[in-house]
Amino acid sequence: MYAVIQTGGKQYVVKPGMKIRIESIKASEGQTVEFEPIMLRKDDGNMEFYKGKVIAQVVAKGKHKKVHIFKFRAKKNYKRWVGHRQPYTEILIKEIKEV
Repeated sequence: MYAVIQTGGKQYVVKPGMKIRIESIKASEGQTVEFEPIMLRKDDGNMEFYKGKVIAQVVAKGKHKKVHIFKFRAKKNYKRWVGHRQPYTEILIKEIKEV
């Protein structure tokens, strides 16, 4: 069984035991969080909608690798370097509960 959850404006397909990196959320390491799934799928292959919860535990918080942005205008003596590191929260999916 798997579930599709939505957090941080993105959707993720998750299974129990899976580790994923999501957009940063307000939860400390070791804390349990719950997500409302968009849909669940049974093992028989039919896509079915259910009410349920996905229970996960926060494993780590951190930042992704730096992304460099370089802006340049020809013949104008304009150069600009900008870097960005997006924060993330790594979670471990514990279980998927049906209500």
